[in-house]
Amino acid sequence: MNRRDSFDLPIIIQGGMGIGVSSVQMARAVANMGQLGVVSGTAIDSVFARRLQDGDVDGDIRWALSRFPDQECVAEILQRYYVVGGRQPNSSYLDVPKLSLTPTPFAVKLLVVASFVEVALAKRDTEGPVGINFLEKIQLATPASVFGAILADVDYILMGAGIPADIPQLIRDLLVASVVQFKIRVEGSDKAHILTFDPAIIRGVDYTKLHRPKFLAIVSSHILANYLARDEATRPDGFVIEAPTAGGHNAPPRSKEHIDIDGQVTFTDKDLADIEKVKAVGLPFWLAGGYGTPEKVREAIEMGAVGVQVGSLFALSRESGITDELREDVLEGLTAGTLEIRTEPKTSATGFPFKVVEINGTATDPDVYEARTRKCDLGYLRSPFLRPDGGIGYRCSGEPINTFEFKGGGVGEAEDVKCLCNALMANIGLGQVRWGTYHEPALLTLGSDLSGAAELSAMHSGCWTSANVVEYLTSAL
Repeated sequence: MNRRDSFDLPIIIQGGMGIGVSSVQMARAVANMGQLGVVSGTAIDSVFARRLQDGDVDGDIRWALSRFPDQECVAEILQRYYVVGGRQPNSSYLDVPKLSLTPTPFAVKLLVVASFVEVALAKRDTEGPVGINFLEKIQLATPASVFGAILADVDYILMGAGIPADIPQLIRDLLVASVVQFKIRVEGSDKAHILTFDPAIIRGVDYTKLHRPKFLAIVSSHILANYLARDEATRPDGFVIEAPTAGGHNAPPRSKEHIDIDGQVTFTDKDLADIEKVKAVGLPFWLAGGYGTPEKVREAIEMGAVGVQVGSLFALSRESGITDELREDVLEGLTAGTLEIRTEPKTSATGFPFKVVEINGTATDPDVYEARTRKCDLGYLRSPFLRPDGGIGYRCSGEPINTFEFKGGGVGEAEDVKCLCNALMANIGLGQVRWGTYHEPALLTLGSDLSGAAELSAMHSGCWTSANVVEYLTSAL
């Protein structure tokens, strides 16, 4: 029997948050509690490469690398990024190749290996289920990253922030070593553009030992759930139904008048999924966004859900990837009742609303934002666009405004947009160092409902573990 066939569907899904916030330690701790632990697959190649440059002090990365099927590939990566003893504290990180429709073989291998390592480490010393979360918006990384997770025997793949219609077929193709022709959206183009991924780029894979992970689509609408479920080619194994109170990216509101007097995005009942219609789809589902208390978990189950997905409670746990300094700032604000979370309309280059935690010294601080020189050197949120000469270009509203508009980006569209890629790397202590003195500022996101966090803080003197979160959430069942 397939190992994952023995798993009961989890009541608690630990959210796959940000860049590296959902750490391997967190995912492993949740899996050891019998629930679904999830690592983040966003910018996973940069996280992996920077940890190697910091010296892999405990040797965990090299332990995982020793289990990768293609050791020539491993040697090539170690030669480029591994720094014995770690880089000097004020030296810059060597960046990874930017994503593109025509990636180099090295860039593709790096994505596969990085995803493999993250899942392999999360599954180390646990028999519980482990998943990985990807952003649909970052399409150019998807085939290679999914393949790496499958090679590490990932149990679940989760994806949101878009319409993940092509993922079920992608998984099926990868399991049988088929060359993947993955459709990529190109702004200004009416024809389909294809990213080709050939699994044969990784040698030594025994395809008879690969298992199909379950795929959960993260959506905010019963309409989208029904659309994905009606065709076998696009049908997931289940859904995470996310409400607007969830942290990170939110689906754009349906109301035309959606900017409040304070500049925040507002949502109405039109933006909530009809749970009865979700139930009628006939697939398992979990509720997310505002379900971070024992009572809300019980309520979700009574509504027909298998359980809930929770992010913020885990993001503030000891195993979280965010720095101790950021966690302490948030917990102090939570205790004092001064913590403010805003839903900003233009912070993210995706164009989706994005929740930010107001913390002095981070990119939400106007002085810090103005002091930063706009730069797009990681480029995960770049969008391919059709140039006037028929070629493919890439632009991001987080890059210098003149550059963005020169590439055909809308006038005014880039104003107030922040560089999420660099900021989210800074959240986990992997921010870029420039000119030996300038450190990229952080930018933290959480859900807007922190009632559960306040209760946990009171129960555990301000700080708690991921296991504490699972115990708390399931205590009313």
